[in-house]
Amino acid sequence: MKEMTGISASPGIAIGTVMLVRDEHQSVPQYGIAVHQIETEYQRFLQAVERAIEDITSLKKTAERDLSQDELNMLDTHLLMLNDPDLNDQVYSSLTEELQNVEYILSTIMQGLIRKLSQAQDDYLRERASDFHDVSKRIMNQLLYRGSRNLAHLDEDVILVCHELMPSDAIAMDKLRIKGIAMDAGGKTSHTAILARAFEIPAVLGLGQITQSAEDQATIIIDGTSGKVILNPDLKTKKEYQQRQRSIQKRDVQLMKLNELPAETKDGKLIRLKANIEIPEEVDAAIGHGADGIGLYRSEFLFIRPGGLPDEEEQFLAYKHVIQAMGNKPVTIRTLDLGGDKLKHNMKEFSSGEKNPILGWRAIRFCLAHPEIFRTQLRALLRASAFGNLRIMFPLISGLGELEQSLQILGDVRQELRSKGHSVADHIPAGIMIEVPSAAMISDILAKRSHFFSIGTNDLIQYTVAVDRGNENIAYLYDPMHPGVLRFLKMVIENAHKAGIVAGMCGEMAGDPLYTMVLLGLGLDEFSMSSFGIPQVKQIIRSTSIVEAEEFVGRLMEMDDCNDIEHLLRTTMEEKFDITDFRR
Repeated sequence: MKEMTGISASPGIAIGTVMLVRDEHQSVPQYGIAVHQIETEYQRFLQAVERAIEDITSLKKTAERDLSQDELNMLDTHLLMLNDPDLNDQVYSSLTEELQNVEYILSTIMQGLIRKLSQAQDDYLRERASDFHDVSKRIMNQLLYRGSRNLAHLDEDVILVCHELMPSDAIAMDKLRIKGIAMDAGGKTSHTAILARAFEIPAVLGLGQITQSAEDQATIIIDGTSGKVILNPDLKTKKEYQQRQRSIQKRDVQLMKLNELPAETKDGKLIRLKANIEIPEEVDAAIGHGADGIGLYRSEFLFIRPGGLPDEEEQFLAYKHVIQAMGNKPVTIRTLDLGGDKLKHNMKEFSSGEKNPILGWRAIRFCLAHPEIFRTQLRALLRASAFGNLRIMFPLISGLGELEQSLQILGDVRQELRSKGHSVADHIPAGIMIEVPSAAMISDILAKRSHFFSIGTNDLIQYTVAVDRGNENIAYLYDPMHPGVLRFLKMVIENAHKAGIVAGMCGEMAGDPLYTMVLLGLGLDEFSMSSFGIPQVKQIIRSTSIVEAEEFVGRLMEMDDCNDIEHLLRTTMEEKFDITDFRR
């Protein structure tokens, strides 16, 4: 038996047999060519590209009914990459300069590009390297006449174990037969992770050497909640996980019965529970878990794909799809939260080369500096507003000036669209994310110009306690129960209520049941989280009164030490709700 720990990408437990898919480690041949062979090698490359294009086109045709518009768009992006004249020029130029075979030339070019992306500071940009790897692999397979294992049509249930699941493979995989995923590479924001969560497939990524340790047809346990993978478990361990799996399934069945019931406290306060999504296919999971709406639709997914920035029509169709799918329920779409560094592979002229982009030119700052990008997105959003209940949210607002400027541009775009005869909803609430300490400190001022607040605790906590969560040496200091964080949350919520607007939260803290009672006691009106977290948070809300939550928070606010607060919180929640597996 061997236990490995990776990144928890999609919760749940899966027990089954390994389907091992190793990357082709066949070495790329290298040999010199004569000048008169350059044209022959280049034609081999063009023919391989053409066959790769045919493969993707065929995949689109055979699986079109089962793919979302976003997945089809991703395949289209890969087709654009394969048709990229810049790649052709690079290959031809390198063939001429280096006089090496085309397989070696292609491998060198792509490895250099993938290496640059993989070393980027930003998670999204690093994980986009898989798109280039995907396209490179397809061309190389054609050049070397290598096949690949078909994941689209399987005859039995399996646990997929692989080094990295290429985006085109992920969207075409047999989602009914693949019961779990374990990968060497990948992170929480990778396409594989997003799809795994959308289809409720337990997944652990970033395991490093799982493909070297696993054997085809061996027994494996995936614990997507804790991030553990167990190879060849002994009988006792397997029985323990089977029991846990049954308990989770039983609990989920009970919790799903709450779908049609409101998230209402015992003393009658109604709380709105909404879902965070990144791609349109997550809407079904949101509806299936009883979400009261979409509290955060991250629009970045459209922008981080290679192939150029999305135009107005592409954005409009994506936003319209989600808004229509949710019916009358509100859909809050956050405007672009990416910095110039994250757009390097799309639009190099927007690259700022910042040393610390997390504290730099990103989100609303970037959009205000590039109004052509901002206005295009706002036009698409306002056009989509005619098809449902849209709310627009501006990220990383740090002062009143940014908010005023954003609202001015929004108003100008609305007037422009109406003058051209476009239908736009009469009232579209425009709110802001509170994720910067300066915004929390002046939340009384910002509340007067906002229709709602949504607290982004991921960044707010990080900035408040000055902790880089990616730094393992100090990650322990990232603590939602820090007295400074609690005071900020209390201040923001109180200032929102004084101004008569709703205070919500869309950070990870909102979806962690450990903190539900605390957030209730602080007065939070709306919680937005991963769809899977909604039923358990709802159960806690329906089992709690505002009075007892406020009393509990009062005790916590009087305490000085993070560890003491954490101990009292965890002890109270485990005793009150008889749940011992609260996430941390």
